[in-house]
Amino acid sequence: MEGVLVTGTARASAEGECVRCLEPVELELDVDFQEMFSYPDSDDRGRSRAAADDEAEEDEDMIPLEDGMFDLEPVLRDAVVLALPMQPVCREDCAGLCSQCGTNLNENPDHHHDVADIRWAALQGLAGSLGTDEKDNMSGKASDGDVRSAAEKQEK
Repeated sequence: MEGVLVTGTARASAEGECVRCLEPVELELDVDFQEMFSYPDSDDRGRSRAAADDEAEEDEDMIPLEDGMFDLEPVLRDAVVLALPMQPVCREDCAGLCSQCGTNLNENPDHHHDVADIRWAALQGLAGSLGTDEKDNMSGKASDGDVRSAAEKQEK
């Protein structure tokens, strides 16, 4: 009596990119929808009459029929868009891309970078310029030669 109730299922396919690794993603969607299209209010001559202010708020959610026809495009678009995932992924365990170089971690799972703290970068350059014996003496660790000479001095 109030209008036409439209109920159905929309089938759609969507294409996009994985938000983690940027690989192509194809989705098949089945979306159920239901919408009420209301008959326009009319006077005794068949002309549309203006709704009162309090009725206008109630009618915001109702979609009117226009010349006995209804437009499903906005209804279908809203149903399909709401069914799309916010962050589509190619698979649930997608590792994504390396944040430093962009390597796909799905193809190279052992990929890593040796990251040094910037605050210690100058000291790493200094450590690389020293020889191995100098490093041992600087760190307080004795080399094998130092241990022997200390033992010989002890015996004397």
